Amino acid sequence: MTAHSIRDANLIDVRRFTSLGAANHGWLDAHHHFSFGSYRDLGRMGWGSILVWNDDKIAPNTGFPPHPHSDMEIITYVRSGAITHEDSMGNKGRTEAGDVQVMSAASGIRHAEYNVEADATTLFQIWIEPTSRGGAPAWGAKPFPKGDRAGRWSVLASGFADASPEDRDALPIRTDARVLGATLKAGDVLTHEVGAGRHAYLVPALGRLDLDGTTVNARDGVALGAGSYTIRALEEAEIVLVDAA
Repeated sequence: MTAHSIRDANLIDVRRFTSLGAANHGWLDAHHHFSFGSYRDLGRMGWGSILVWNDDKIAPNTGFPPHPHSDMEIITYVRSGAITHEDSMGNKGRTEAGDVQVMSAASGIRHAEYNVEADATTLFQIWIEPTSRGGAPAWGAKPFPKGDRAGRWSVLASGFADASPEDRDALPIRTDARVLGATLKAGDVLTHEVGAGRHAYLVPALGRLDLDGTTVNARDGVALGAGSYTIRALEEAEIVLVDAA
């Protein structure tokens, strides 16, 4: 948490990509928007229920071997290449660039994520606290054609299945949050309103934005407090935003 309060109107806290925590393991080049692993920053211990946003580059024919998780909603947004998933529930799947997979770790699950492609895979992995602990783990993936979110927000994952048809069509997550995506041409404008007591975090996967007069570059992160925001693409852009409790 920064020194700002969530009560601040139109809080825009930009975390430049160059300021993120970083760890290069050879096979994995990782950048952390929030404290993770050996990276510790008391000013970046999470934003509301959003605890992790990792920007990962995974070398070909490498990946994360089987390892456990519990009581966490884990969303993976593939930026380029593809990631192949296997877990202890017997789920298997390959998620390509622009598509999304979610895993509700719940009472406990082991999973592996591999890049079996010929080229590097890049992705965002986002962890959000669930609204309740335990339950049966689950995994799912879904394609989200970029044309369907051209110039508008598309709900990629949602914990509000009863809110709208778009929420029902999104991948389900067990938390009071939505994961939104959009693709913009230069000059396109979007708005987003963060409700009172809510926390939003926005990262351009590609492109440069103007956010209420603040320039945001590709792979910068922006923590947003309650308020209404106007986002204008300064060049062709691809945006991911999480709005959470």
